[in-house]
Amino acid sequence: MAAGTFGESGADLRLVGIRKAFPGFTAIEELDLTIPAGSFFALLGPSGCGKTTTLRLVAGLEVPTAGRVLIGGTDVTDAKPHRRPVNTVFQSYALFPHMSVIENVAFGLRRRKVADAIGKAHEALRLVELDHVANRRPSQLSGGQQQRVALARAVVNRPALLLLDEPLGALDLKLRRQMQLELKSIQSEVGLTFLHVTHDQEEAMTMADTVAVMNKGRIEQLGSPAELYELPRTGFVATFLGQSNLFDATVEQTAGGVITARTAGGVLAVPAARAVSAAGRITLGVRPEKLLLHPTEPARDEQHNVLGPGRIVDASFTGVSTQYLVEIPGLGTIAVFAQNLVFGAVYTPGQEVWVAWEREHTFGLDADARAAAAPDDELDPEPADDAAGPPVEAA
Repeated sequence: MAAGTFGESGADLRLVGIRKAFPGFTAIEELDLTIPAGSFFALLGPSGCGKTTTLRLVAGLEVPTAGRVLIGGTDVTDAKPHRRPVNTVFQSYALFPHMSVIENVAFGLRRRKVADAIGKAHEALRLVELDHVANRRPSQLSGGQQQRVALARAVVNRPALLLLDEPLGALDLKLRRQMQLELKSIQSEVGLTFLHVTHDQEEAMTMADTVAVMNKGRIEQLGSPAELYELPRTGFVATFLGQSNLFDATVEQTAGGVITARTAGGVLAVPAARAVSAAGRITLGVRPEKLLLHPTEPARDEQHNVLGPGRIVDASFTGVSTQYLVEIPGLGTIAVFAQNLVFGAVYTPGQEVWVAWEREHTFGLDADARAAAAPDDELDPEPADDAAGPPVEAA
């Protein structure tokens, strides 16, 4: 189905100097953000970071303490929720249980007296491949089907901006991954602007064109999923978006575009273009899957970093990979993810090994990056409870 079936394409969203304070705490410190029209944008962060408050400010369900909200260039800061060209899809689906599927999807159109509401509702159901259940009640559908009905109901209203508030959090893992691909496909087809709020790192990276990682009311880093993962710029991003090994280091020299720094386990190098600081104390990082284990000391050259010897203290088989923990004197425990190319673990606890990786995979952060890293209880937080009732329909 062509995007034109549902009217105009999405509008851009601009948040200018947004601040939101509640009694006793500030949810958003100061937020400036531009989301291009027609993009799939994700706000990612742990519970309490300000992402859901940001979404509620865009929807008009909260009023900013300071700043402006502009949709398609129009200032809607003081506009009521039903006067904004916005629809929200909640985790709880918020379908009307006494209505059929087709009546749920047509509800907003009928309330606004839009011509051929039922016909347009059928078009939206065909988009999510559920027109064959149009006459059923929501209780007769699976969780995934209910979520797709909620999406059809939002899309049919032709919002300039579609807000997704942890929409897949109630689904099981397999269905959630299936819905991630379907949501991305639907967004590409209808051309609307999607703003997706989630605490799930994989979900954000799978679906979004651009991800903003939020922490304590601020955006820590914004970019494509690949950029954020391969080149994090803060300790929080490096550890919230996947795992990272972080090492305290002191810069010894910078020459030829390469920073050489000394750690408690030896000298390491990082390309200067991949470091946020090039002098004094810094933090060096590398992702666990970039590391290779060696039973004997590998040759040292200008292309690789080498640490060791160390000792395997744990080996966990996870199917796709084996996750090793390597204790290296002075540095502590390092995580290594090795793809399973043979049956079972290659190395066993107690075995002496060296760790090596390409210098190009190293990144450099500020000296306080380890202190700013995401706490363990934030790495896979539970979603906050929804306070969502029936959806607010776009004008």
